[in-house]
Amino acid sequence: MAPRGRDTSRAIWGRLVCVLVATQLLAVSAGSSSTGKCRCLSTESCWPSQAAFAALEANLSQPLLAPQQLAKPCYDSPTSDECQTVQQSWTDGWWRSNSSHSAGGTENTNFAAYSAPDGHIEACFLNTTLGYPCLQGSIPTVGVDVRSVEDIQLAINFAVTHNLRVVVKNTGHDYFGRSTARGGFLIWTHHLKNITYHDTFKPSGAPSNGTVYSDAMTLGSGIQWQEAYDAAFAHGRDIVGGIAPGASVGAAGGWVQGGGHSILSPQYGLGVDNVLEMSIVTSDGKYHVVNAYQEPDLFWALRGGGGGTWGVVVSVTYQTHPSTPILAAFFTTSITTSALNATTTASATLRTLLTEFVRVAPAMTDSGWGGYGMIEPSSDTGERALSYVGIAPASASNASAVMEGFFAFAQQLAESASPEDGALNITNATIVALPNFATWETALFRGQTGEVGANVELGSRLLPRELFVNNQTAVADAALSLEVPYVGFYVVAGGAVSRVDPDSVALNPAWRSALAHVVFSAGWADGASRSTIDATRSQIKQSEAALRALTPGGGAYFNEASLYEVDFQQTFFGSHYDRLRAIKKQYDPSDLFIVPEGVGSEDWDADLNCRA
Repeated sequence: MAPRGRDTSRAIWGRLVCVLVATQLLAVSAGSSSTGKCRCLSTESCWPSQAAFAALEANLSQPLLAPQQLAKPCYDSPTSDECQTVQQSWTDGWWRSNSSHSAGGTENTNFAAYSAPDGHIEACFLNTTLGYPCLQGSIPTVGVDVRSVEDIQLAINFAVTHNLRVVVKNTGHDYFGRSTARGGFLIWTHHLKNITYHDTFKPSGAPSNGTVYSDAMTLGSGIQWQEAYDAAFAHGRDIVGGIAPGASVGAAGGWVQGGGHSILSPQYGLGVDNVLEMSIVTSDGKYHVVNAYQEPDLFWALRGGGGGTWGVVVSVTYQTHPSTPILAAFFTTSITTSALNATTTASATLRTLLTEFVRVAPAMTDSGWGGYGMIEPSSDTGERALSYVGIAPASASNASAVMEGFFAFAQQLAESASPEDGALNITNATIVALPNFATWETALFRGQTGEVGANVELGSRLLPRELFVNNQTAVADAALSLEVPYVGFYVVAGGAVSRVDPDSVALNPAWRSALAHVVFSAGWADGASRSTIDATRSQIKQSEAALRALTPGGGAYFNEASLYEVDFQQTFFGSHYDRLRAIKKQYDPSDLFIVPEGVGSEDWDADLNCRA
């Protein structure tokens, strides 16, 4: 998106003034709840004046933002070209990140809504015929479109001065709602788009005999993985990164701060294992360049200690890897059975197939396979079935044999399974040799839509390798017992992930003994009642409890997990939490940066607005 010029600032201020007037009137009628222990929200009389915002804007490189809901053009003018674009692009993550209204959007729409204490929901639904008004919901009313360190410092200092609720956002791809908050003040990093390729890279402050790295890349915190991949591919290199239709995942923000899993992780480790240096502005307005030599405690915390918690990340420098030939596996099935009933959600055939998948998963990661298994209703029968897509280095001597062995088992099962157990139809079971990861990523994910634009909540658990080796049936049974529409077996641990010192980064040590990240999701239609939403959330909680019972004392991936963890400190950070808490107090003593289930959030109320 091209930067908005100063000639458009009057229009922006016109909308902003309306918002400010409305919120001031609300504050007068409702009274201000802002006290010394609470943040000041836009619905309260303590909210900064128009003059204060004008003074801030005068020093920024860009006009202030007045974020709005993505569907709002269809309420303002249903027949407009702008509304048509919204309707056509609703499930396109790239559009949601880059549209002219994207500062106010979230990749999953439920986090743009607001559930009021009395049960009613404020949102802005794409379907205007539902009869609901388009309301601001949880979208902040004012934001800063930062383009430099100085912009970030100005925004942070303003927020500290006025005691504002701060949220940091790039794309809005976030299953916790960490990048939005009702009544908050938004710091939008999306236009920090610098990419620098280093033939050689020596971290700042390194001694003369310090390690010099070759082929590193520094990414601004507004970069999305599609952009990062293109830069790496242009140099004949691969980089450990996220995968999503529509390129909605940021490359140098919450993804890496939460750990950053990748289909390349069994080969090269997690995102945090590939970071050489980071830069950040903390709550005191200071700019830090951190690495193994400079402020190593903060560098440690940023690698797995959770996004939105430590400050505003400006950039991340990654090690890249040589681009080499790969094998790509594709496996899809459908199942039809006459034996399913109201209390049976999985066929015997699916149970047998999944148990075998669990059994061979250790051999997959040992030979370099990384990939995504998915259990969901098949399109042709509507009954749950298993699919898988994965890649492995072509140089791995046994990678092809391991996958072919699983395919052979599936074929034998298809030939022998009875209709009562479930007739298995294998629609694809192929292994393809490709020249590089770039060919695979470009073919599968460029120009794709999906995953975004709906109401979705998640739960997850890291399953240790020991379970896959010694108790495959328990793993399969637990996964199939989850009463949710989608269960993912993301085999993105093991291999190189398991060979990293668990204490070298802040990431939960449970990752180092895990083999798979099992994630499940459920959602609801726009306009659903609070009771329907609560019932869906109950499914998430029950499913989470089932996997927790399978892995007592285990962990989950901070970026794709549940908002209802009973012990988030242990689940997301494990034995590292106490050290993280101490570093948090050092670098953010006022808790300016607080996110749901993040470090220090236990000291705040459920809305993260007032100290508990």
